[in-house]
Amino acid sequence: MSLIVGRDVENLDANEILRASAETASENSVDGIFAPLFWMFLGTFFWKFNQSMPGPLAMAWIFKAISTIDSMIGYKEGKLKWLGFTGAKLDDLMVWIPSRIVLITLPFCCRTEQSIFKTIRNSWKDGIVDASPNSGISEAIFAYCARVRMGGINFYKGKKRIKPIIAKTYPIANINSVKKILSLSLRLELAWILFFFLIMKFIK
Repeated sequence: MSLIVGRDVENLDANEILRASAETASENSVDGIFAPLFWMFLGTFFWKFNQSMPGPLAMAWIFKAISTIDSMIGYKEGKLKWLGFTGAKLDDLMVWIPSRIVLITLPFCCRTEQSIFKTIRNSWKDGIVDASPNSGISEAIFAYCARVRMGGINFYKGKKRIKPIIAKTYPIANINSVKKILSLSLRLELAWILFFFLIMKFIK
């Protein structure tokens, strides 16, 4: 788990391990699947209208380069603080639109206790207070669609940080809720690809 989450994991109990799994599955679905798909789709549109513009592979590599810089050195400390800060802000910019499209589209792939509009509204309300402009929203929409509570106390390099509670009326994470998040991610991915394919079929 220490290889896939940023928080300290040495003292996590079973419940906290499952919460970390649910949160990272939600956030990384957006960062690792839907953001690259968005930029690849955009590159395909570029090529459709002008072959001299960056295509889907070029856009994917641009996003991946920025995302890798953020993953490896996107920290506000050390001698390379300026580079880490720049990488983190560029990554925030590249994921800003995809995360909000996920917010709007994911409820169509699940059965919620609330209306789609209310699910989106509650997810926005819970997610926007997070320090990150994207991860809170990403976690919130998956939390409401998978019906699992997220947020709480985390430790990063020994420093305590309290993240806002998301979907507090739902139960804490368990194995089934983590599997549900992964299943929702797959459903939405297929829906995005199908929708994009249909759009491209109608664009001459």
